[in-house]
Amino acid sequence: MSDSASSIPQDKLVRVTFLPEGRTVEFELGTLPYGHHGKAMSFLDVAEHFGVFLDHACGGACACSTCHLWIKEGADGLSEADDDELDRLDNVADQQLNSRLGCQTVITRPGNYVVEIPKWNRNIVSEGKPLQ
Repeated sequence: MSDSASSIPQDKLVRVTFLPEGRTVEFELGTLPYGHHGKAMSFLDVAEHFGVFLDHACGGACACSTCHLWIKEGADGLSEADDDELDRLDNVADQQLNSRLGCQTVITRPGNYVVEIPKWNRNIVSEGKPLQ
């Protein structure tokens, strides 16, 4: 399933695929209204904008690690992790070199991004989200 707008210029196109769901969303860089879900243009902000469930118990304030994900593609177009995020990542299960927090990882340029929500981090029924 793709949420695509065919009128997006290729040099401004952001394409994000959320695994394991395989849901891909597309938008023009810098055009999403900020929904106050973590940092603006973070994977959490994008997920919430397009209705992709990414658990975030602290509301995106970098106070937990429930939005932990693995960056599978596109790491060079993302913000660097700051000290607060790195401190939180020390507490995640199965931390990998490509681990980031969805609320803190900001998309900084057009491109293709693939992120995976670890299986043990998919709390589908939290925050009133129904099972699908």
